[in-house]
This record gives sequence, structure tokens and C-alpha cells, in this order.
Amino acid sequence: MSGRIDDEKIEEIRNRLDIVEVVGSYLPLRRSGHNHLGLCPFHGEKSPSFNVNAVRQIFHCFGCGVGGNVFNFVMRMEGLTFPEAVRRLGERVGIEVAQEAPSPAELKRRHELELFGRINEAAALFYQQILLEDKGGAVARSYLKKRGYDGEAARRFRLGYATDRRDGLTAHLAAQGFDLAAVARLGLIRDERSGSGHFDLFRRRLLFPILDERGRVAAFGGRVLDDGLPKYLNSPESPIYHKGNVLYGLYQAREEMRKSDSAIVVEGYFDLMALHRAGFTASAATCGTALTVEQVRLLKRYAGRVLLLFDQDPAGLKATFRGMDVLLAERVSAAVIELPSGDDPDSFLLRAGAEAFAARLQAARPVLELFMETTLARHGATIEGKAKAVEEISAKLKLLPSELERNLYLKLLAQRTGIDESLLLRRTVASAKAAAAPTVRAAAPPAARAAATARKNAGPGSVIRAQELLLQMMVSDRAWRLRAAVEGVATLFSEAQRRGIAEVLLRQDERGEVFSLDAVFNLLSEEQSAILSGILVNEQQLDGEGERIFADCRGTSVRGDVRRRSSELQQALRQAESDGDEAARNRCLQELMALKKRL
Repeated sequence: MSGRIDDEKIEEIRNRLDIVEVVGSYLPLRRSGHNHLGLCPFHGEKSPSFNVNAVRQIFHCFGCGVGGNVFNFVMRMEGLTFPEAVRRLGERVGIEVAQEAPSPAELKRRHELELFGRINEAAALFYQQILLEDKGGAVARSYLKKRGYDGEAARRFRLGYATDRRDGLTAHLAAQGFDLAAVARLGLIRDERSGSGHFDLFRRRLLFPILDERGRVAAFGGRVLDDGLPKYLNSPESPIYHKGNVLYGLYQAREEMRKSDSAIVVEGYFDLMALHRAGFTASAATCGTALTVEQVRLLKRYAGRVLLLFDQDPAGLKATFRGMDVLLAERVSAAVIELPSGDDPDSFLLRAGAEAFAARLQAARPVLELFMETTLARHGATIEGKAKAVEEISAKLKLLPSELERNLYLKLLAQRTGIDESLLLRRTVASAKAAAAPTVRAAAPPAARAAATARKNAGPGSVIRAQELLLQMMVSDRAWRLRAAVEGVATLFSEAQRRGIAEVLLRQDERGEVFSLDAVFNLLSEEQSAILSGILVNEQQLDGEGERIFADCRGTSVRGDVRRRSSELQQALRQAESDGDEAARNRCLQELMALKKRL
């Protein structure tokens, strides 16, 4: 849901919350001075860099750069919009949240999405009733029993069955009063070619409802119980289902993923159910699609390490390495669980048992190590083959965020190829500089992108430090905000993101309301929230330094203007000399001399 929530209601909810308590309900925290420290839930780490500041009621991770207030935290943790996060936290403190009347277009959109959700829910109940109670579902019940699944498993995953009746679901939903045109938009039914009515998409199939991360039915996957084709049939994409944005079983696995900080990713429905049956419940499935950036970002909310368990054939290996690319680019620790050739999780667990699988899980190795081994074997031991393999492996090593980890892999690569380690290091560094790591930046998660953007735009450290100290002063004292308003934000802030933060701080004062840091965070972009939270979590003592900081910021801006104008004049001077325009040349020289004196 969306729609504007009254500012006073947001402030009332915030005033009743303690960010330390809220964050602490998701992850362990320990006190350290004014801050509380923990392992960041948004990226994998072993040493805590995630800070929660009780005084400012903000959080910031110095590892991945993400930060903000309590609403930002819950939005990111639960994948909510801002209004949804406000409502969720309002429920926590017993405050009901009303909102201003939405527009007619927004009302229409909400009604449509709610209708789609009700249709899918009705369809799921219809199919489940057939599986569990109807005589038409006997064949599916027998099939599940042979595979070792009982009614409890069927209920846990809300399994269903579609009989061979051509219009079973169509008639059922029509009888319940649903608009069949809306049902058709979800892909559950299709139009007869003759134009005489509709027929069901799923027939004679065991059905797996695909839930979104909030437990709502987004789509269905259907499996035949015989040798019919296609073996699997999924709902088409719709307004509430985009296959690259969901993971089957994630809703049931979220809490265990959080506890273990790891997630097992498999390919199919039965692979997933087999793992859950055996007690490995921190598992989700891609449902046959390649692992996407969106799916990895979903997993990152709950786990810092992902273990890939795809088929042990060439296609499965290819999917494993595609997943590796996305995971490494998203700064997620990636490992691979290896099973004997011909086995999948279901068959291995049935044959060898949970204890043997736990040993395989314990022996999971970094997926990049497997990639190195496979690539070297594929290209062979010739000089040309080794050279090609090293090129491919070096391209993957660039994705590693840790220089130490990268160097350890280079040492391993040197051992396996016989190539001098220093040569491999130079080759990898040169390649990384030439490519400027575009893949990593393009695929970086919002938090990492915020930190990367801040660093890229920051310029010289002393310049940025002065501007950040000035922002700290503006947050702490209205007098400094008034002074900044008089001097002009453009005069004091040469860096765009920090200038944007200052403008938001001044807008708060212009509204004539009590200054609210939460209101500021709610107006900032993700990059700006990360910057400001980092400043305030690491707040500095500035007694008597205000005037110097103002002078530094003002001087930086002036020097920047002078240098930009000097660059323009140098170009104009070269053009004047090329054209033989003496008058223009003299004007450029005079202005350049004046700028030099000013600088």
C-alpha cells in the first residue's frame, strides 16, 4: 500500500520506538560507548562493522555503507515501502496509521492488486482441497506418499492438484463471482480459440504455490505425474509475479536463514522440499531460472553466505557459475555443495540420509575454487590452454572485494599453472584497472552503491571532511543552519551529495517546524542517508572549530570555481592562439592572471 501518512503520526511512532530495541529484535547487538555493534544483516562479515546509535536513533554500516533511521532499517530488512514500514512499526507500538485519501489512479491500482491476490488465494485453496480431500486428488496423494511426503508437508507448502477437467478452476472462480478477465490476466485460465469461453492452464498436475516473501500467493508451478510434457509448467508473468524477483520456499526459510546467516539455493520444487524434510530448512529454489540480481538481493536480507546446490551435469555447472557471477558482484560469500554425479538433493537424501548430506554441507567449498579447477581442466595443459584459462579466471578474481582473498587465489592459481605469482598479480591488477571493474559497479547492491558513489564523488579527503563536519554542525545546532542559509549552500558545499543533504536540512527549518532528524532521513536519497548516518554515528567533538570549518568549506568551493574557470580559459586561450585572435588571447591571459592572484 502507499499514500501519504501524516507527519505527526510518523513522529509519534518514532518517539515510541527505540532503534536499538528494534534492530536488536533482528540481530544480536553489544554495547560499545554510545553505539551498539553487530554483524551487518545486509552483507556478509565476520567482524562487526554495523553500528546503531541510541542517541541519534540511527544505524550505519561502515562495511557496506548502508544507513538511516529505524524506518530505513525495517524497509530494507523486510523489503517494505516507507508507508508499509511505518504501519508495521505502528502496529509494534499500538498506533493505528491512517493516511490521506489516495488518487483515483492509486485506488484503481490497489483494487486491482488486491483482486489478483484474492484470485490466487482462492485458486490455491481450490487446488489444495482437491489434493487433500477430493477423490480426484487420489493419484497425487499416492504420488506424494511414494516420494515420502505426507499431509503435513503438503500443508506446509500449500501443495495442490489440478484434475483433468478442462474448466475446473474456471467454473469454481466464476461461481465465486470473480471476473474471469482478471483471472486470465494472471494466466490461470486462457481464452478458447473459438471465443466461446475459457479453459484452465493447469490440468493433471501437482501444483506448488509460489509465495512472495510476505507469504502471499504470487504464482503457481505445476508438475506432471507421468511422462507428459512439459514436465513443469509455471504461471506466466503478471502484475504480481515476476519470476526473477521471487524464490520458492523463501517465505518458509527466512527465519532459519537469519539464524544461520546462510542460505542453500537449489533449482527445483522437490529439491527444496527434500531439504526441508531432512531438516535443512534454510533453503530456497530458483524454480529453473538462472539466479538473478533481484533474487540475490532478497537473500542478502536474511543471509550473508549462499551455498549453491544445482544439478551435477554441465547445465547445472553452467548455472552454478552464472550464480557465482551475481553473488560475487553483490559482495555475497558464495560456496558450492557437491554431490555425486547423477544425484540431486532429493535422491541423495533418500539414498544416503541427512547425516551424509550434513557432511557434504560442511565440506562446501568456495565456488570460485571450483570455477578455477573446472576452467583449467576445460582448457587443458598446453601453453595456449593455460593462457586462456588464466584470462577467464583473472576476470572472475576482479569481482572479489578483498585484496587478501584475491591474492590467496592468485597463489593457488600459480601453484596449479606453474606461472609466476608476481606475473599473475600484475596481469590481474592491470586488467582490473583497464576494465575499471564495470560489472561490480553496475551490479552493486543499493548499500554498496551508496558507499561507492560517495567515495567516487568525494574528491580530496580534507575537502570532504570539512563538508561532513559542517553537516554535523548543521544537524546539531540551528544557528549553524541559519549561518549556512545566509552564506549559501552552493558556496559551502562543492560535492553534490553533501550539498543535497544540506539543502534538505535547510528545508526543514524553512517549514517552521521542530527540527526532526527522522524527517530529514525520510527526505534523503539512499546514498545521502548512507553518508549522513556515517557522519553522525562517528560524530566528532568540534569545540571552537566552527569558524575554521566554514572557512575551509567556503575556500574549497571558491577554489573549485576558480579552477573550473581556469580550465575553460586555458581551452579558450589555445583556440585564440590557433585562430590568431590577439584580442581574445589577451583577454584570456588577463583573466587567468587575475584568477591566479585570487587563488
